[in-house]
Amino acid sequence: MQQLNAAYRGRKKTTDVLSFAAEIPLDKDNPYLGNKLQQPVLGDIVINVNVAAARARISDSDFYYEMYLLLIHGILHLLGYDHERSRRKALLMRKKEREILRAVKKIS
Repeated sequence: MQQLNAAYRGRKKTTDVLSFAAEIPLDKDNPYLGNKLQQPVLGDIVINVNVAAARARISDSDFYYEMYLLLIHGILHLLGYDHERSRRKALLMRKKEREILRAVKKIS
């Protein structure tokens, strides 16, 4: 994770989650799609499982809760949320994370 963070973000330290936006254009004229709607690919998410496990131990929470939280965080980055540019945006992203996590808990 440290190598990925250094290579793609120029930060020589480890991190909890990285999101990489896909660069796959939507092709409305693709003959292989037929009448189906093409599902956009948002990108890839890399989660540092060791960080999730450590956070679970430290906060006495569930490992899967921490994994869900990091996955949701990564997805929100792919959707354009950013917590590093301003405090307001960070609060908005945190609120959205909690909202989605509550919804996931209801269905799981």
